[in-house]
Amino acid sequence: MNSDPYAALGLTRSASDAEIKKAYRRIVKTSHPDLHPDDPDAEARFKAAAAAYDLLKDPEQRARFDRGEIDASGQERPEHHFYKQYAGAGGNPYQGQAGFDPRGFDFENAEDLSSFFDEYLRGRAGGAGPGFGGGFAGREFHARGADRHFRLEVPFMDAVLGATKRITLPDGNTLEVNIPRGIRDGQTLRLRGKGEPGFGKGEAGDALITIHVAEHPLFRREGDDIRITLPIGLDEAVLGGRVEVPTITGPVKMRIPKGVSSGKVLRMKGKGVMGRGGKRGDQLVELRIVLPPRIDPDLEQCMEKWRAAHGGDFDPRRGMKS
Repeated sequence: MNSDPYAALGLTRSASDAEIKKAYRRIVKTSHPDLHPDDPDAEARFKAAAAAYDLLKDPEQRARFDRGEIDASGQERPEHHFYKQYAGAGGNPYQGQAGFDPRGFDFENAEDLSSFFDEYLRGRAGGAGPGFGGGFAGREFHARGADRHFRLEVPFMDAVLGATKRITLPDGNTLEVNIPRGIRDGQTLRLRGKGEPGFGKGEAGDALITIHVAEHPLFRREGDDIRITLPIGLDEAVLGGRVEVPTITGPVKMRIPKGVSSGKVLRMKGKGVMGRGGKRGDQLVELRIVLPPRIDPDLEQCMEKWRAAHGGDFDPRRGMKS
């Protein structure tokens, strides 16, 4: 992935939300793999733009990236922990301990406190080491490990039907993530004990995985309902008939009533997403009349005959006159 999502979209950090969306749509139109199946560069541009847009379209995620809290993949950047962050915390074992002198340790420039704790434990092992008074001896330090934050993009169908995914961590280890059926975009999964290891006898932190659901070329989710736009021919709109309709669980036959217009929405009960309580949503099918690419003489003659006989009785723009 491009380390700078703004560059992947051809923008600067001052770009507005509208400019980000416009740039992404432009790249989709010019570099989509379906339009350039033999162009690996186009596919790379499309993937980089899709990942960049997924990060920047979320105002909170964008703000965190701009502040340097997360990287371009949405993962947390390593934090620099300083002593002053802990000194006033409740339960701090160093606070108020006689004989403890923090001046011998470079807290401000330390990446973390591990070397400090190592020194402390070495001191405990041999009694009270340098810099540690008798009041500190015999005490143990335990702390829960930090949580790890990850971002996982899943295909639309995996989100609505459920799936198991494996993600690779920065250290090379892997995590198996169970994607529950019906999960929504932006939801966070918690994997207990899969975060940073604890200190001493402290328990490990958790892995927090924020789910981002990829768009689908046919289906759009509205709550637990699925919406789809279905093209139909002029003859099907006039005469009706049974047509095959894609659903998230496979194609299903649906009856088109006679005389439907573009924009008419038909409802297919129970063909949506399985929601809480085991109840499925519906599929909403919006019809769109599509004419053949070439109007042949038979169709033209039929329409001319119909217009001559009935054109004066029907005005599709009735009510729009000022």
